[in-house]
Amino acid sequence: MNKEQILTMAQDEGKERDLPDLEAQKSGAWTAYILGVILLIVVDTVNGFVLHYVNRGADFVLFSMACAVFLIKYIRLRKRHELIVAIIWGVLAVSMLVVWIMQLMGVI
Repeated sequence: MNKEQILTMAQDEGKERDLPDLEAQKSGAWTAYILGVILLIVVDTVNGFVLHYVNRGADFVLFSMACAVFLIKYIRLRKRHELIVAIIWGVLAVSMLVVWIMQLMGVI
C-alpha cells in the first residue's frame, strides 16, 4: 500500500461522521452531567435541612449513570483505571440502591 492509498483511506474514513456535531454532543453531555451533579447536591442539601430526610433514589440514578459511562469507556479503551473507576461508581450505586430500598421499607 502506498502513501496515496493510505491518505485516501484516511480521508474516506471520516466522511460519514460530522465531527463538529459529535464534539458538540460530547460537550453538551458533559455539561449536563456536571449540572445534574450540582443540582442533586443542592436538592439533597435542601431536603436534608428542610425535611430532615434525603431520598437516595436520585443518588442511585446518578451513580449508575457514572458507572455506565466509565464501563463503556473501559469496554472501548481497555484501560484498567476506567474499570476501577466504574467499579467504584458501581459499588456506590448499589449502596445507594440498598439505602433507598431500606428508606422505602421504613427501616431507615
